[in-house]
Amino acid sequence: MSAERELLYSVAAVRELDRRAIASGIPARELMRRAGAAAARLVETRFREARRILVVAGPGNNGGDGYDLASELHARGYEVRVVAPLGPPRSAEAQAARAEYLMRDGLVIDDPADLSKADLLVDALFGVGFRRAEDEASRQALAALAGASARVLALDVPSGVDADSGAVPGPAARATLTLCFIAAKRGLFTGRALDHVGEVLVDDLAVPTEVFAWVAPAAVRIGPKWLHERLEPRRRDVHKGHFGHVLVVGGARGFGGAARLAAEGALRAGAGWVSVATELEHVPALLAGRPELMARGFEAIEELLLRATVLAVGPGLGREERARHLFERALASGKGLVLDADALALLASSPRRLPPGTIITPHPGEAARLLGCEVDAVQADRFAAAERLAADYGCIVVLKGAGTVIAGEGLPSVIEAGNPAMASAGMGDVLTGVIAALIAQGLPPGEAARAGALAHAVAGDRAAPGPGGRGLIASDLLAMLPKVLSS
Repeated sequence: MSAERELLYSVAAVRELDRRAIASGIPARELMRRAGAAAARLVETRFREARRILVVAGPGNNGGDGYDLASELHARGYEVRVVAPLGPPRSAEAQAARAEYLMRDGLVIDDPADLSKADLLVDALFGVGFRRAEDEASRQALAALAGASARVLALDVPSGVDADSGAVPGPAARATLTLCFIAAKRGLFTGRALDHVGEVLVDDLAVPTEVFAWVAPAAVRIGPKWLHERLEPRRRDVHKGHFGHVLVVGGARGFGGAARLAAEGALRAGAGWVSVATELEHVPALLAGRPELMARGFEAIEELLLRATVLAVGPGLGREERARHLFERALASGKGLVLDADALALLASSPRRLPPGTIITPHPGEAARLLGCEVDAVQADRFAAAERLAADYGCIVVLKGAGTVIAGEGLPSVIEAGNPAMASAGMGDVLTGVIAALIAQGLPPGEAARAGALAHAVAGDRAAPGPGGRGLIASDLLAMLPKVLSS
């Protein structure tokens, strides 16, 4: 079993990898055998207590992988059966795999109604080609898989999940573990797919590395190791002037907490100074609660802009005329910009190309307003939504949510961290401050967007109260950020 790859591929790219692997001298039938053998090894190591195994095999090559797995397990003494609810295979390679399984006295049944009498289900129904169930038999087979109580090993892609986008248009398998063949598929790491893939492993099936050199990846997934490689320890002879000055512009009447969360996020992420332009009546409470901050009323914006390195604009800013004036002034300032919350609402009401290097951090609802579409359309293809935002507004985009996507500079990135407990008010405000602080410390905007989103997600994981996913609040992340960014 190979180590997990960082690079992620589209379905079209994976098919091209498969084609080139075959052209390099590996017969298609041999690739299928390798997939079945890899899955069998995984069953032995990760599901060793399972003895009764049902393989749900479809009519495509994914089903052929399933038949080869069944043959391997049968030879090793497992009680294994194949369920073929959509009939026999269509391709010559998958037909050969089925024939070899039957030659071993393997049993094939066609009724998917009861999949509960097994220790392990193997999902080999659709694979990478799935977009939506086109007929009643497919819908029934998917519903049976989705409703099964046994643990599920998905071969390549959980059936019912779109491997390109992560969309789940109907019933879908909920895998305990997904074993990708040749390369990881980008859709498995964002959106609704995350509730269906379980743990994801990759086996490259011993495809030569030179095959990958000819096929462009579609995205890259980044985790904590990436963060540690980007953030070097500070030298001993530094002072606060080396680490920039973040100005948070936000906190209209009644929303001072949003500005404070962003400002504290910037402090905890290592900015040298952090100032806040906010409602004048919020200043005493803000300074009393966090004396390390510098706070002034909105009226002092010009003076504050002179000292700032980067602006974090929008948390609690409001949408009235004064807020619009502050927003426009920030855009014209020539400073680095991170835009969130009300700044994105103001942008959506007056769309335009943003200054180079600007970062926007929309959640799906904000992204939908910026794109003039429904939230469901954003979530149906988070990669496409992030890339369209980056193209339309000329900026770097951090599309928040499960499997945060960053687009607008190089390959799109997917954050492999974060948890459902982070679905609470103020989390985005903290993220805005963190990203702004990293820009202030000298990271290029794209790197700051990736590092900030990842650090924020990892801090959320460390602060999470438990698997139930409830009760985490935004300020819980603040104490974790220095450890995440300094380890």
